[in-house]
Amino acid sequence: MRVKTGPYRRQHHKKVLKMTKGQFGTRSRLFRRANEALLKSLWYAYRDRRTRKRDLRRLWIARINAAARANGTTYSRLIDAMKKSKIALNRKMLADLAVRQPEAFAAVVAATKTT
Repeated sequence: MRVKTGPYRRQHHKKVLKMTKGQFGTRSRLFRRANEALLKSLWYAYRDRRTRKRDLRRLWIARINAAARANGTTYSRLIDAMKKSKIALNRKMLADLAVRQPEAFAAVVAATKTT
């Protein structure tokens, strides 16, 4: 005896259409187009969660480099000196210091120069 998908198919269609509610045109009304839009949007979301991490790291490095140059060094020299003097601050925190508390960032740079 075969099993029919009756109510389950309807549930699936409703779920997909609910998830694509804000899409344009048939992408929010017709199941087949909505399903395509949903699969694509989920893939973009997955991909871009990873891309966001890369973009933020690049932003932090740019900010650190700008602040480091204002304090008479470069990004690569600063990171190298921090490793040698065992100052464990990640790039996110360093960039935050560079933007919000330039005097604290200058103190970190000074601490790397003394060792």
